[in-house]
Amino acid sequence: MTCPNKAKAGFRPFSHLQHPREVIRQFTPNWFAATMGTGVLALALAQLPVHIPGIHAFAEGLWLFNIGLFILFSVLYGARWVLYFDEARRIFGHSTVSMFFGTIPMGLATIINGFLVFGVPRWGNEMVQVAEVLWWIDVAMALGCGVLIPYLMFTRQDHSIDQMTAVWLLPVVAAEVAAASGGLLAPYLSDTVAQFHVLITSYVLWAFSVPVAFSILTILILRMALHKLPHESMAASSWLALGPIGTGALGLLLLGADAPAIFAANGLARIGEIAEGLGLISGVILWGVGLWWIVMASLITIRYFRAGIPFNLGWWGFTFPLGVYSLATLRLGSMLHLSFFDVAGCVLVVALALMWLLVGTRTVQGAYRGELFVSPCIAGLKK
Repeated sequence: MTCPNKAKAGFRPFSHLQHPREVIRQFTPNWFAATMGTGVLALALAQLPVHIPGIHAFAEGLWLFNIGLFILFSVLYGARWVLYFDEARRIFGHSTVSMFFGTIPMGLATIINGFLVFGVPRWGNEMVQVAEVLWWIDVAMALGCGVLIPYLMFTRQDHSIDQMTAVWLLPVVAAEVAAASGGLLAPYLSDTVAQFHVLITSYVLWAFSVPVAFSILTILILRMALHKLPHESMAASSWLALGPIGTGALGLLLLGADAPAIFAANGLARIGEIAEGLGLISGVILWGVGLWWIVMASLITIRYFRAGIPFNLGWWGFTFPLGVYSLATLRLGSMLHLSFFDVAGCVLVVALALMWLLVGTRTVQGAYRGELFVSPCIAGLKK
């Protein structure tokens, strides 16, 4: 028989925590993965090739909600560093949680893109300046994550091939997400020199990230062949591999579309035409690589779900990779005028929306009870 007091406790906020301040003490960058998934869904819904009454307004509302979510998480994580500095800095030595620093600039990138997709039509061209300032901040954060976290992997943290998962990609992929965001930003800028700077910086960011990400993917395939699938708690990590592939394709498609006009305005018209062609062909090729990964990730996920897997914040890993691959698919549809990509993109966005609803609902429930506020890097400390 259930004890009435325990039953009532289960309905109280943070009933699984010793004190509400544990929300701050146990807060980790993992939460920013929710802003990535929410932001990419808003962007994907806004780019559907079919007209659905109210869908754009819903997508804009989701983007505004995501801004609030990002601010809330930033305040909570900032408060942790102020109030629990000694515990917060332990994250740099943790081989898994530290990887999630990359989710912060990637979550911010979806907000920056939203300022262009939703903010400019709503509030005018002033939003372009906001997006530009935030983009350069995002670039600095992405570059920092892409270098500092791998450096800690090489010098301070303990890693082994059999314990490797696709979370290794998170700090590295942030730069190519910024590159894709730069591809969206560049044509909005009025100054041709500024456009050129953003375009070239974005190509550098793409090269800064994608080759390293594919090196990690190569090792990941070997790891899974030798040591089989990761622990069930890392079930969603199989989808993370789709992230750099989808973002890499999307980045090249966006940058290639920008290239002719921007290069021509800076006296390099022939280079722009070449960049446009390479962007399209490379985007199609990467989309094909992503198709292999999405089928493989689906089979792996079915296997995990049959065995039963517990919910954790890692489930947000199902959303953002699927979202960027959906955006790349929709972009190919608009560029090639092939209905196949339009239909495939719509199907992927529907799947993304359903996954977001599932993961979002479970996250709200777990956050209300306090179950999801767990910091592995201080799990062994006395409270």
